[in-house]
Formats: sequence, C-alpha cells, structure tokens
Amino acid sequence: MKILILQHIKIEDPGYIKDLMINDEAELTTIELDEGEKIPNNLQSYDAMFCMGGPMDTWMEKEHPWLIEEKKKIKEYVVDLKKPYLGFCLGCQLLGEVVGGRVVKSKIPEIGILDINFNKSKESDKLFSEFPTQIKSLQWHSYEVQGLENNNDVQLLASSSETKYQIFKYQNHAYGIQFHIEIKDTTVNEWGCVPEYKSALEKQLGKGALEKFDKAAQANIKNMNKYSEILYSKFKTDILKL
Repeated sequence: MKILILQHIKIEDPGYIKDLMINDEAELTTIELDEGEKIPNNLQSYDAMFCMGGPMDTWMEKEHPWLIEEKKKIKEYVVDLKKPYLGFCLGCQLLGEVVGGRVVKSKIPEIGILDINFNKSKESDKLFSEFPTQIKSLQWHSYEVQGLENNNDVQLLASSSETKYQIFKYQNHAYGIQFHIEIKDTTVNEWGCVPEYKSALEKQLGKGALEKFDKAAQANIKNMNKYSEILYSKFKTDILKL
C-alpha cells in the first residue's frame, strides 16, 4: 500500500491514522510543501493521496506559490486519474475548490470539540455507514467550502451548526473532511504552538483557552481514535480494495 501524504506544516500529519498505516507497514511518501518539497510526477503509482491541514488558506497563492501546483496535482489525481483521496481541513477545502466550489471565510469560526451531524446519505456510504448519526470531533478552522450544490458528482454527508460541508465526497473515491478526526492525545498542545492557530483559538475562546481545549480533546480522544480506526479500515477494504 503506497500512500502519498501532502503536508503544509510538519506537525500536521495524519496523526493516529498514520500510526495505523505504519502498523500495516504501508509505504508512506510525505511531501512537506511548505519546505519546498515537490509533489512527484508519477501520481499513478500511489494507491491513495492524503492531504492534511495547515495554517495557510487556499487563496494565499502569492504567499505560498506551491499551492498552485498542489491544486493541479490534486485535480490530476482525483478528477483525471480518479484515485482515492482523503483531505482534512485545508485538504478538504483544496478538494472543494478543485471540484468547482469556493472557499470563503466562515461567519463564525469553528474551534473546539463540536458536534458533526450526518445526513441519510451516510447510511449507504462506503466510509461512514458505520458511524453514529452524530459525533464530536476537533474543529479548528475559520474558512469553509461552499458552492458545491451544482456539481452532481458531489454528495454531502455531514454538516455542523455553522458549516454545511463538514464531509462531502466527489464521486465515490475522494472525500473532504473539514474536521480533525485524526488527532492524537498530543495534538492540541502541539498545534497551540503555531502562532496562527493560537491567535485564532484565543480570539474565539479567550485567553487561557488552550488548556481547556486540550482537556476537552482528552475527554473525547478515545471516541475520535475509534472513528479513525473505522474510517481507515473502511478506506482500506472498500475504497482501496485491500
């Protein structure tokens, strides 16, 4: 199993799901885009692409010119080659933009351990059919995907009170997941060291929010790990056919 991982900051990797892939002895190729590493040209040779979060936004092409090439490669992989893709947070937004949506500033940023509500489409979905109708997961975003309603290849699977496209899929092989189901018990404190993340956290939840946020994450980590296990297992068996 060969997995290509696109990262936009070193500390934001596939987390608990990466641990599961390592246990399976998967061949992982990590491209650290923010450090100037280039996405390989031989995309066909990879079984799946994972695209992670980051402190930048999809429209920041002037500040981060590698975003231009990344969007082209995601489009090639997902739309042209029709190969399996999982995008988390920024990776979700990049997929949304690639398949015809737009990424806009949220009316209210979502930061915290918040509810995700599935719709009826979940019941027949390959990845999420075994999930409960509502889960709690970590949110840490100020932008979101909109405008996918006119793409008949896109199906909405889950929303939150503030964000419509919490989970969507393109055809049956590419998924955008706006939240962070992949976190580990060290994640919140590690991300709290990133200036952009800390600023957004304190702006939304006030001074000293990091400790409270971490406690809430710890209280829900077992369930989030369980959901990551289900997601990864179904991705292997039903999407990758392994």
